[in-house]
Amino acid sequence: MTAPDFEALRADIPALHQEVHGRPLAYLDNAASSHLPQAVLDAVVRYHSREHSNVHRGVHTLSQVATERYEGARRRVQRFLGASRPEEIVFTRGTTEGINLVAQAWGRANLGAGDEIVLSELEHHSNIVPWQLIAQERGAVIRVIPLNDAGELDLAAFRGLLGPRTRVVAVAHVSNALGTINPVAEIVAAAKGVGALTVIDGAQAVPHLRVDVAALGCDFYAFSAHKLYAPPGVGVLYGRYAVLEGMPPWQGGGDMIEVVSFEGSTWAKPPSRFEAGTPSIAAAVGLGAAVEYLEGVGLEAIAAREDALLAYATEAVSAVPGVRIIGTAASKASVLSFVMEGVHPHDIGTILDSEGVAVRAGHHCAQPVMRRFKVPATARASLAFYNNEADIDALVRGLHTVAGIFGL
Repeated sequence: MTAPDFEALRADIPALHQEVHGRPLAYLDNAASSHLPQAVLDAVVRYHSREHSNVHRGVHTLSQVATERYEGARRRVQRFLGASRPEEIVFTRGTTEGINLVAQAWGRANLGAGDEIVLSELEHHSNIVPWQLIAQERGAVIRVIPLNDAGELDLAAFRGLLGPRTRVVAVAHVSNALGTINPVAEIVAAAKGVGALTVIDGAQAVPHLRVDVAALGCDFYAFSAHKLYAPPGVGVLYGRYAVLEGMPPWQGGGDMIEVVSFEGSTWAKPPSRFEAGTPSIAAAVGLGAAVEYLEGVGLEAIAAREDALLAYATEAVSAVPGVRIIGTAASKASVLSFVMEGVHPHDIGTILDSEGVAVRAGHHCAQPVMRRFKVPATARASLAFYNNEADIDALVRGLHTVAGIFGL
């Protein structure tokens, strides 16, 4: 198979072709949100301009068309993740809502006093706080897998945490703050060995890796569309159907019921049970178009391209005076976090912006990671398939400017 022409593919991304402060935009904030290909924009505009209608139950043509677009997106995502059936794909507002759904619906029904929830030290707050809330409500206990100095999980310590009271193991597939790729299949297998539910935060994995939930063996896998070259406002919670079927709903309203009376109500089957109210239809349509676009490019080719860019960026950024890379795991994806001696990351980000370079500066909703590495924040450059060496060169020039301003 011929490798994609990634330089030519940049033409598919309208947002890249602009200037910021009189400089060509070098967009290196993809872990926060990635830009949309024209094919995705076209699908969203077509829905809004010609197909807009509410989904499900409508007998008129536009409702049927909108429903087919929405359910067609579900089928595309099912194939994209390797799920066994479309009913295992629940549309949410994003990764955060997906994890909250599991914590509240499954957790309230299954967790009790003294039960243990295992998380890791590198989690995004969205995979910490929902579990803290349900643990406080149910009397459960949170236990934490530590990190080593490279930003990798201590798997020996993880196995030591597992026991008869372990009910949930919830970890990120890829760290948003460090880029570490966790050995999720190994973690899931160990968790299943003690009968624990497994929940994977895949927000940073699906844009960069081929994900097969059947091969991973997890019970739940969540991600957000806006990191996958699609509009914000929609996400996906994959759930193994047998687990979904045994869960009560989290939110009530239209479309999640079978029968409603004042004496009581009965619930629809998954995924409708977990999709109360009118969904974000246009965003789901856009997600379906984004998945189709990415599969056309090829996930394996994208991963190889981004690995090469990350290696190039790591070497070039490391050579800048005063820079220290935070997170040096042997297996990483598309994230380069760093600090500069005596310079606050917000100042780094502001100076880079003046040079047309977009990075993120802060704790990245991963404060435990920052505490582990004894820094208040990092600057984070995060890559997508549409980035190139010129973007990284612009980053490095900007960092040399920062070094010069601060006398490094």
